[in-house]
Amino acid sequence: MTTLQSVVRRRRAVAVAGAVSAGLLVLSACDKPTPVATITVGRDSVNSEALCYNDGKPLDAESLKKCVKKAGEAKSIKVGQDQTVRIGVDPKIADAGWVLLVNGRPAGDFSKETYRTIPSSVFFNLQYGTQGETNTLAVQMGEDKSKKGLWTFKLKKA
Repeated sequence: MTTLQSVVRRRRAVAVAGAVSAGLLVLSACDKPTPVATITVGRDSVNSEALCYNDGKPLDAESLKKCVKKAGEAKSIKVGQDQTVRIGVDPKIADAGWVLLVNGRPAGDFSKETYRTIPSSVFFNLQYGTQGETNTLAVQMGEDKSKKGLWTFKLKKA
């Protein structure tokens, strides 16, 4: 084996080791993905990771305050007058239990299911206090005293 071949092999080994190290460094800087919630209306859907999530542990008051400030970044979907809104949640959310909030108010019972449907009339109706062109739909993981995560969406009147 010539000296030139030896040098080339060492350079390759160093380059591979450098690439692997850089990849591990990048991965270690990433946050672990949170469970996902999905809203589907007709053929359109949007999904989102949590605005607030502490790996399934209860959130403290300070975390919840920061979370509420991020709610303006919520993904939006258009909802027609007679459409059905379908809400799907990751099994991790369902296992802990969840409740839907419309404009911050509970809209339905606590659930451990991964899927629910709601008529769109709930979201744009004076009777429910949800009149207007846009309303916020939130999926809250956990019960009131042990909130573990929050996912938000904007529902826009079509």
